[in-house]
Amino acid sequence: MSTPALPLALFAGVDPWIFACSFVTVIITIWMGFRSARTSKTASDFFVAGRSVSVGWNASAISGEYLSAASFMGVAGMVMSSGYDALWYPVCYACGYLFLLLFIAGPLRRFGAYTIPDFAEGRYDSPVFRKIAVCFVLFIGFFYTMPQMKGAGTTLAYIFPGLPYWVGVVLVGAVITLNVALGGMKGITLVQAVQYWIKLFAICVPIFVLMSVYGFYGRHVEVNDGRSIASSVVVNATSAAGGRDAAVTILRKPLGEKAPSDLAWVSPFGPLTTKAAKTAGLTAEQARPYSLLYTYSLIIALVCGTAGLPHILVRFYTNPDGVAAKKTTMWVMILIGVFYVFPPIFGVLGRDLLPELYAATGAKGTDKIVLELPRVLNEHGGVWGSVLSGITCAGAFAAFMSTFSGLLVSMTGALAHDVYGRMLRPKSSAAERMFAFKVSAVVIGAIAIGLGAQVEQLQINFMVGQAFAIAAASYFPLLFMSVWWRGMTMQGAATGMLGGGLAALACTTIINLSDLKIVDLAAFWKVNPLLRILCEQPAIWTVPLAIGLMIGVSKLTAATIPSDIRMKMLVLHAPEKLGLKQEYIQEHSAGAGH
Repeated sequence: MSTPALPLALFAGVDPWIFACSFVTVIITIWMGFRSARTSKTASDFFVAGRSVSVGWNASAISGEYLSAASFMGVAGMVMSSGYDALWYPVCYACGYLFLLLFIAGPLRRFGAYTIPDFAEGRYDSPVFRKIAVCFVLFIGFFYTMPQMKGAGTTLAYIFPGLPYWVGVVLVGAVITLNVALGGMKGITLVQAVQYWIKLFAICVPIFVLMSVYGFYGRHVEVNDGRSIASSVVVNATSAAGGRDAAVTILRKPLGEKAPSDLAWVSPFGPLTTKAAKTAGLTAEQARPYSLLYTYSLIIALVCGTAGLPHILVRFYTNPDGVAAKKTTMWVMILIGVFYVFPPIFGVLGRDLLPELYAATGAKGTDKIVLELPRVLNEHGGVWGSVLSGITCAGAFAAFMSTFSGLLVSMTGALAHDVYGRMLRPKSSAAERMFAFKVSAVVIGAIAIGLGAQVEQLQINFMVGQAFAIAAASYFPLLFMSVWWRGMTMQGAATGMLGGGLAALACTTIINLSDLKIVDLAAFWKVNPLLRILCEQPAIWTVPLAIGLMIGVSKLTAATIPSDIRMKMLVLHAPEKLGLKQEYIQEHSAGAGH
């Protein structure tokens, strides 16, 4: 095939409505990024948006950043593939913000910094500790970028059926990297805030239309509840209650051999939590303790991990003060709580209406149910299914673009501000650090694209859970203990963070290498289901390990507690009206000759 014919081949089979909606979303995102970039003039604009973001804008921006490809595509895909097991993900994603609201958001903002490593050094007066904290920003960030890239590759491969998965990863990654390099934090704040509302519109409107045609959520759950009707292909979802939905006949296609059975799918301990035990040949009764262990560990990882995500935590530094940070957190809980009502409905409807996705893998599997499902409406004639599918594709773009933007700002800030501006060249000017920010964005973006191209076969939500597990075992103990226990020493904090964080990092790496068949551990996992669970979901032991090490080592090194710890604790917890709130980085920058 000649080279000029390649673009034509690429557009073969492309639905024009889906392409148009997606294209408009990308163009608007790029335009807003360029427009906002013109207002990013100072280092403060690049790192913390000038500390001037209002509660409403910041809550929308945090929600837009947090509702990633895992939330928009992964939750629905995992509910479809694993059933009720997967509902812990959206529940705990939202619950984590309660921890942030109660324990971390206000004190963190009152302390005043650009990055979490800034907080680590300022709390313990230790430049060495900054280096450790920077490493975990990068570890967590790269693990979190991989599912965003999986979402990008899956969406592009869906829009352009002939496009290889990796090409979609490269294209989307390059666009987002350009946006971040141009405008930093201030440049992406407006973009992320708008993208939250795009995502909410894109996830809820198709659901309302689909349920009006194919029956409401409750009827579809009844079809799959494991009772006598479960094997029926055509189920009349009538009920004595009457009403519009009672007259809808739900047509369920044959599930296929790779789909979980109805009983397993609606069980609270389904395919997700029983996988290791079933591989080991255990009975349902024998598998129950393993399922409970998996579930508890997953809950700890998601709730504590939310309170330890660097790209979310750095957002609180953009608020004017601690009160605004706490108000922002409250509104974030409301905004994301509303959003998470909808993705599981896609998973339930998809099991009945598109069960053929069970037979596919990678970018063609259940992770694309949100993109694919609205097109079933085309069976009734017209193009409304394609239009709604285009809207969900637009939402998917908004999801992985906004989250990847935030991750890129977080990791780039760690390199440009902490590594370059504080370690390598502490006397560098603001202009030099801004240039370092742009270069770092390109480097980090390139690495993230390379990693994302390798993970097509892994589930989006599963990968995000791994990032949360690392954050739960490293940053969450650091922040929680540092904010609330004056007896913490630098040695204790560093030991706990390294011990818990590296243990979680090692476990998640081993699991990924095994699942990608790079290392064959199938025989080992078969005879060691407990080790498989503790490795796949390590938070249940790595979080206590980190906290235990922090307490133990701090007790042994109590003589090194910072001499001004009382004043630091006062700054963290005293109301802003007392005037103790500080801008830590400005004081130190002045001292360093910035």
